Amino acid sequence: MKPFGVQDLLDCYARGVFPMADARDDDRVFLIDPERRGVIPLNRFHVSRRLARTVRQDLFEVRVDTAFSEVVALCAEASEDRAETWINGPIEALYGELFDIGHAHTVETWQDGRLVGGLYGVSLRGAFFGESMFSRATDASKVALVHLIGRLIAGGFTLLDTQFMTEHLAQFGTEEIPRREYRRRLAEALKVQGDFQRLGGGAGVGAGGAAAGTGAAMGGLSAGAALAGGMAAGFGAAGFGAAGRGGGAGGGGGALVLQVISQAS
Repeated sequence: MKPFGVQDLLDCYARGVFPMADARDDDRVFLIDPERRGVIPLNRFHVSRRLARTVRQDLFEVRVDTAFSEVVALCAEASEDRAETWINGPIEALYGELFDIGHAHTVETWQDGRLVGGLYGVSLRGAFFGESMFSRATDASKVALVHLIGRLIAGGFTLLDTQFMTEHLAQFGTEEIPRREYRRRLAEALKVQGDFQRLGGGAGVGAGGAAAGTGAAMGGLSAGAALAGGMAAGFGAAGFGAAGRGGGAGGGGGALVLQVISQAS
């Protein structure tokens, strides 16, 4: 039997299913196809005034695709509000391969040279599938999410899939939609070609610095039942295409990213 590879994984995303594991130390992986799906409408993303102020101040250095394996490993760690993780060894390896071919990405927040927050996900044409996020400093993952939204809007993406609806994600305007509607939106997103690197890399943003670069304006697999609510953390846990990748500092500062989001609303 042919081993399950990255193209098989991309085909799963194109069909609307995604992999998860029961536990960090369990090598089994299941394909999940929830009856209801969480999505963040890119034209209705909500940023609170307090968070917008934090983003505008550039308190974190935002980088893209510079520490993929580290972000995944930190997302896989247990935390106070997440005793168990769905990211196991086989999943880490598969997403590492996706990253190598330009279909997986990270948005990272750094402070004093230390990685303190971030997220990773999968890009496929006009869809981005948020996988998980982590935070080791106040607002670190939220800032990464805001920068992700700006990047997706600038790059022409039309769908941001968060897998599940959570209280954490609800504050940003996340919607929960039925499977049929999700697949309709996914089919539309696969008709367009998103560009995750549209905002570029370049000098980017240093913590407390000004924006540089202007840019424009998330063994084999077997089908399994959806995991219980406690395991369905994924992109909603606070602590979530275009081939070819290039890591570097984020291509736009907080003010630019907020402007891009505002213009899309």
